[in-house]
Amino acid sequence: MSKFSTYAAMIPDADGRVPYTAENDAVWRDLIARQLPAVRDRMARPYLDGLALLGLPTTRVAQCNEVSLSLRRATDWRVEPVPALIPFGRFFQLLADRCFPAASFIRRREDFDYIEEPDIFHEIFGHTPLLTDPRFAAFSQSIGRAGLSADKVDYAWLIRLYWFTIEFGLTREDGVLKGLGSGLASSIAELQWATSGQPELRPFDVIDILRTPYRIDILQPVYFVIEDLDDLFAAARRDLLADVATARSLGLHAPKYPPKVA
Repeated sequence: MSKFSTYAAMIPDADGRVPYTAENDAVWRDLIARQLPAVRDRMARPYLDGLALLGLPTTRVAQCNEVSLSLRRATDWRVEPVPALIPFGRFFQLLADRCFPAASFIRRREDFDYIEEPDIFHEIFGHTPLLTDPRFAAFSQSIGRAGLSADKVDYAWLIRLYWFTIEFGLTREDGVLKGLGSGLASSIAELQWATSGQPELRPFDVIDILRTPYRIDILQPVYFVIEDLDDLFAAARRDLLADVATARSLGLHAPKYPPKVA
């Protein structure tokens, strides 16, 4: 998770507020205005309920400390500003402590449609709505706890479970395919693509997910559909490191995407 970024963290002041500029606020405002119709149409009810509970600002960048107030009341989670990209070890530690690490910068206007690394819009608008639900919050914490006990060589295996559920999971409501993950909620292109019927859809299966490689810089060729959300929540009670060992013994699936050009 740690690599080069052209963005730098924005540092909170003594009151915990990040000094966003008028242009930062305008980018947030325009992202919200573009994304809200899409999420209302294509995102699942747990996400939409969480979004309504948070009452995020629509004309300025949300502050982590104000979002934390809502999360603490709902699930005793909080949001902590961090640099753009952090090591897996720190990511797992924060999740285990019921803290979501939020990259504090917001994308530049030239990156409005796509940004490879997560920014504050992705972190807050994408992730925090599900963290208002105790069941999703417990699942995220279980990933963090498993990561604390994992060897570093297993980090990339374990994170795939987070990637294909909390980031890019799908579900169905009354037979209609809906987005669940944060990467869908915060990207209009990814949300439309994932629910278009064109990519490959697979049933939720922990071992299958752990064996499925992904790239972060393309629209996903494969998504996993969680037909019954209780199946996801039950995964929080599994021995995830034993699952990783099983997946490693079976090996990775062949990638469904072309190799990245350097």
